Amino acid sequence: ATTLEALRAAMDAYDGCTIKPRATQLCFADGNPEAQIMLVGEGPGEQEDKLGKPFVGRAGQLLDRMLGAIGLDRTKVFIANMVPWRPPGNRNPTPEELALCAPFLQRQVELVNPRLLVTLGNVPTQALFETNQGITRMRGTWKTLNVGNWSGPVLPTLHPAFLLRTPAAKAQAWKDMLSLKQAIAEAGI
Repeated sequence: ATTLEALRAAMDAYDGCTIKPRATQLCFADGNPEAQIMLVGEGPGEQEDKLGKPFVGRAGQLLDRMLGAIGLDRTKVFIANMVPWRPPGNRNPTPEELALCAPFLQRQVELVNPRLLVTLGNVPTQALFETNQGITRMRGTWKTLNVGNWSGPVLPTLHPAFLLRTPAAKAQAWKDMLSLKQAIAEAGI
């Protein structure tokens, strides 16, 4: 696919992932495809599955507030997920499902070509960095990552759904947002 529209069509036509038939629809992405900041989550939940956009439920509302606190909104970021279809019961995607969907996310990253990338939670962080190390150990530290033909700085941070369940962790996420804000200023974005 040479455009995001062509990639979306390819994903719509793809029948190789077992979670697709159980999902209501493809949850491709949201935000600005020209953005210099890209966020990667895990996969759609119930609300995302209904609306076809990532991060529109309670976790998405918190994410919007987190972005707003550092002067960002969905017109300034591009948001995608590791898997574009809702896993049954909102469970984590399996390693097989992640492997089948990874080329789609890789191509999204290549086409958007962000200057900064943020992973939201354990699943995208472990999948993209190919590690078993948990998000609580990896969060808050910028790392360089290669995703297909894209290479750049990535900041792992806590998933907004985790923050809803564990409000005490919001202080760590706030530090990460301040680090993102600083990186944006340093990059002149």
